[in-house]
Amino acid sequence: MLSVIIPVLNEEEIIESNSIKLSNFLDSLGINYEIIICDNGSTDATREKGVKIQNVRFFSIAEKGAVGWAFGESVKIAKFNNIVSLDMDLSSDLGFIPRALELLGKNSMVIGTKMEMQRRPLHRILISSVYISMARILLGLGFSDYSMSSKAYSKQDIEKHIGSLVRDSSYVIQLAYLLKKEGRQITQIPVSCEDNRKSRFSIKREAYGRFIDLMRLRLS
Repeated sequence: MLSVIIPVLNEEEIIESNSIKLSNFLDSLGINYEIIICDNGSTDATREKGVKIQNVRFFSIAEKGAVGWAFGESVKIAKFNNIVSLDMDLSSDLGFIPRALELLGKNSMVIGTKMEMQRRPLHRILISSVYISMARILLGLGFSDYSMSSKAYSKQDIEKHIGSLVRDSSYVIQLAYLLKKEGRQITQIPVSCEDNRKSRFSIKREAYGRFIDLMRLRLS
């Protein structure tokens, strides 16, 4: 049983086709599942299209770009304990899903890391590498990917932290840090990724926000 969570922002061009693609893949696994899509402040036709998609639980929050809060609200309504978080572009290998499901039996979090198997713009790879190095130095975390996509969680192990999640994508590293402090098991597995789209967020604003969030976690 699985809840797939996808925060979205201005994804009118792909939300319908990729929801169908994802649903077909999950059908092939022969499992009970739900797809939860949370729009966070889209200004295009994402909401209009999202509410019409069959076999998808779609809802919206008003705060633009608040992916952490969108994820948290989605966790609150998730029916199942096994949770996988993806990006709407499905740029990472969907094979992560069945592997993560198996690993969630013994882990509170499964990190899909694309750092060794990725085709993305160089500047995004460099920014991610710096962020990962800072997380290792400041927080003692040895994982290799803190993006939103290809992450899996045990709902019962993270739900008590949902109310305190940061608004941006740093919620991933926040959960990893909190789970580690509690002595929970976290594992990571490689996933391939091909993503040449323009980022949904301001790179400068995202980098600054991530640094601030790292410092807050370090001082907490």
